[in-house]
Amino acid sequence: MGLFSFFTGGNITESTADARDRGALIVDVRETDEYRRGHIEGARSVPLSDLASIRRIAPDDQAPLYLYCASGARSARAASQLRSMGYADVTNMGGIMGYRGPLVR
Repeated sequence: MGLFSFFTGGNITESTADARDRGALIVDVRETDEYRRGHIEGARSVPLSDLASIRRIAPDDQAPLYLYCASGARSARAASQLRSMGYADVTNMGGIMGYRGPLVR
């Protein structure tokens, strides 16, 4: 993994497949209007601005969480915040701009 991948979370298309294989919760941390314009199938919307509400959909802090946003920056911040909240298995998938699968509207 290169330096850029470290910050962006790597390949979001591959990470999505990995998340599904693991039965992980895929979380879109973009704002609600961005989510409505198109998101990865099965992703749940938990905006970075409302990250504390994640306990409603992920009460188990050991459950795997895979996060994405538009470019990877917000999901990196969200991953850091979630780890500080006690979530142990958090992956930043990066930005949806790099996703090569179908989007749901």
